[in-house]
Amino acid sequence: MRDPVPAPINIARIVTPLAQTLSLRTLPLHAHEILPAFAFYNFLNLYVSPTISSKLARRTYPDLPERSRINWDAHVVSLVQSTFINTAALWVIWSDRERWEMSAVQRVWGYTGSMGMVQACSAGYFLWDLISASLRPDVHGYGAIAHAAAAVAISMLGFRPFCNYYGINFVLYELSTPFLNFHWFMDKLDMTGSTAQLINGIALLVTFGGSRLVWGTYQNVKMYSDIWEAFNTQGGLPVPTWLAGVYMLASGTLTGLNLFWFSKMIQALLARFQDDKKSDQKKKR
Repeated sequence: MRDPVPAPINIARIVTPLAQTLSLRTLPLHAHEILPAFAFYNFLNLYVSPTISSKLARRTYPDLPERSRINWDAHVVSLVQSTFINTAALWVIWSDRERWEMSAVQRVWGYTGSMGMVQACSAGYFLWDLISASLRPDVHGYGAIAHAAAAVAISMLGFRPFCNYYGINFVLYELSTPFLNFHWFMDKLDMTGSTAQLINGIALLVTFGGSRLVWGTYQNVKMYSDIWEAFNTQGGLPVPTWLAGVYMLASGTLTGLNLFWFSKMIQALLARFQDDKKSDQKKKR
């Protein structure tokens, strides 16, 4: 399936020397999507979010300390990006018939234009995310930096192309992200403990556990199996050990962070439930 936004010839020519140096063969076909995505999310963070948030949350946003405003703007960007990329990934997974017919080895080395488009949009966002988090680690935390770095690695290696098939599947980790952003906004909008936040919290736990842990673990197992088969395929293109190692390390980092964050979510939910229970007991007394 072709990329719905074909690469301009001039941009492809400019990027080709760099792509050849880095062995990213399909990068020239998608550089025109990476850079605009990066620029769009940066513009959204610096200008759109502060302007809109000051109007829609005029009793909250202007009075937030700098740290919280930076976080707020990052959550706005994350909400927009996750909504778009989930839609794009699901469309490609459903519509790309070439993708459906790939063998194990093709799932490792295969490429289609539509998969490259999703990878490019993801790369643009995670590149912005990595730079943003690295500039303010005191706000975003080192876990966010590790997550962004691993996501950038997976996205860029997709342009060799390598495991482009699985890169699209890993994009669906973002299915839980809108609920995470809504949960954070509700805390800042004095909706902590509300029925709306409870419903959103349940949706967050279900989508996070389903997309990042269950789906993610299943896709990792499938990917490792396909890489092993490609590694041992005679007459085909063997997988370089370093390449498989880097990709698996990045994927493993994401899986580890997902497990850590899920445990923190459970702890926070239990703590909040226990606090509410103690409050009710005090009222009865």
